[in-house]
Amino acid sequence: MTAAAPPTAPSTAPPAAPPAAPLAPLVAVVRRNRWWLGRLAVLPVHLLVFTAVSFLLIRSIPGDPVRAKLGQQYDDAAYAKMQTAMGLDGSLFDQLGRYLSQLARLDLGTSLATGAPVATELGQRLFGTVELALMGLGATVLLSLVASYVAVWHPHNPVSRVITAYARAAGAVPEYVLAVAGLLVFYTALHVVPAPLGRLDAGLVPPNVITGFPFLDTILQTYWAATWSMARHLALPVLVMALAQSPILIKLLVSSLGESIDAAPTRFRIASGASRIGVVLSVYRRALPPAVAMCGTLFGYLLGGAVVLETLFGFAGMGTYAVDAVTASDYVALQGFLMVIATMALLVFLVVDLCNMVIDPRRRPGSRVEA
Repeated sequence: MTAAAPPTAPSTAPPAAPPAAPLAPLVAVVRRNRWWLGRLAVLPVHLLVFTAVSFLLIRSIPGDPVRAKLGQQYDDAAYAKMQTAMGLDGSLFDQLGRYLSQLARLDLGTSLATGAPVATELGQRLFGTVELALMGLGATVLLSLVASYVAVWHPHNPVSRVITAYARAAGAVPEYVLAVAGLLVFYTALHVVPAPLGRLDAGLVPPNVITGFPFLDTILQTYWAATWSMARHLALPVLVMALAQSPILIKLLVSSLGESIDAAPTRFRIASGASRIGVVLSVYRRALPPAVAMCGTLFGYLLGGAVVLETLFGFAGMGTYAVDAVTASDYVALQGFLMVIATMALLVFLVVDLCNMVIDPRRRPGSRVEA
């Protein structure tokens, strides 16, 4: 008689893990970066909606570019031929479909007034306008940071009272009013700024195009005569933009800094013996997100202000192009102008949103980071 085999002990080995999905690494990357991928994904949707709405609105502007092109003497056949040549035949939705097809090929169309590609004409003017707006934004931010520091850390100083009163007048004086006043004082009366007849003094050759930004190109070429001349011509417009737009940013910074100073993290750093610079930087870091968001809005204001200021100071830029397009009922040129401005504004707001999430990770979707 054989002995029975002892019972087998149950296995204690953990069950085998299910095989990982082939797209699991990609899904993990998307989850980690969804705080900026989501913002980037909706950008084309916003641009598409703006394109459709602006296209239909522009086509409703009074005026007939076909008649303006033909003059007074034409018949129905000539009108229909010119209408087809200018891409204005068919219904509005047919024209919109053709325009969207052009945009998909990065083609902004051909100007109805000049016959030149809109992208080429805008490219010759855009960078100068953007450079002026960026200079204005840099001057606005620098002035606002210095003024807010004085107003918050030295509240009883007479200068602080002036800054506070100045900040309360946010947006009270338009840029063109300050520009006209500045020309009357600094050019007509004091003769300390050059005549508003362009970016360069008469007799100076424009710099070669390297980046497209005129002032930067003079520096890259070490063309110091043009650099100095352009700096003198740009000083007053940049000062006007900073004085016009900084009050609202100063007001916002003063309010945010006041809340950050009274917050628990600031009291903890002071109690732990942190240096004054460390405390100030900590306060500014927590107060900056609203100001960074406002900078995106200010860039739009400054870009629009640059379009107006270019006309006053004789700069050849986007402002003159837009005015000429409206005067000539040049739908294609005006649409291209609006498309470029809208794209720049959306990109700026995207960058501002991402900067805020970098400065304060708590603003990222699904984040649980504590301050």
